[in-house]
Amino acid sequence: MLASLRRLFGYRALIRSLVARDLKARYRGSVLGFLWSFINPLLLLLVYSFVFLVMPATRGSYAERAYSVFMFCGLLPWAWFSSSLLETSTVLVGGGNLIRKVLFPAEVLPLVTVIAGLVNFCFGLPILFAFIVYFGVPVVWSDLLWLPLIVLVQLMLTMGLALLLSVLTVHFRDLRDLLANLLTLWFFATPILYRLEDVAGLSLRARDVMLFNPFAHLARAYQGVLYEGGPYTGGWHLLMVGLGSFGVLVLGYAVFDRLRDTLAEVV
Repeated sequence: MLASLRRLFGYRALIRSLVARDLKARYRGSVLGFLWSFINPLLLLLVYSFVFLVMPATRGSYAERAYSVFMFCGLLPWAWFSSSLLETSTVLVGGGNLIRKVLFPAEVLPLVTVIAGLVNFCFGLPILFAFIVYFGVPVVWSDLLWLPLIVLVQLMLTMGLALLLSVLTVHFRDLRDLLANLLTLWFFATPILYRLEDVAGLSLRARDVMLFNPFAHLARAYQGVLYEGGPYTGGWHLLMVGLGSFGVLVLGYAVFDRLRDTLAEVV
């Protein structure tokens, strides 16, 4: 496994090239091109803001101007996370021609998808900061030093799950269909559209169970740094999630490395 990791580091130029190719391919033939990297998160924010702040049936306790910022603090990283997992579940099957080449490192394909999602996430951050300024959300600027660490933790978690799902889906194709439904459940079980503390009828024990969800801590970390307006106090939880995410990354790569020799036969 260590030898495979050293070899993967040697392919960093290939990864950069494939990430650039992936980003260009997403917007090839479109009039606005890379502007969609800014427009898509903006449209996402406007759609959810309309549903929760304008529609009478859903307005209720969410009718606060800065709720759009609160919501987008979780939606933006979730979009990166969920789209990366959905795309990597089919990336090895789609890249079968490359995988059959003897010297091509198959793990590059899911990693490229995740990194391309990270680039799009970074393009969405200026939209988020613009709305933070527009709504006058108080930000403790020193808390922004936590932001790269939060992104790194999410990157490790996403890469680990992407490696695991991509290689398992090659052998168990039903996982692709299960994943879309699982991610829908995962989304609503994560405090992105709501504060966990504000859910009526949710017992303290049920909240504790929900906190086993690693993305719940990531969402709360983004909200704590960008929305809460006070010194960020979730460093201990972030450290625990970071250690768990590193474990998921090691597990994902170990399983991928174990099954890599079977990929050329089944893709």
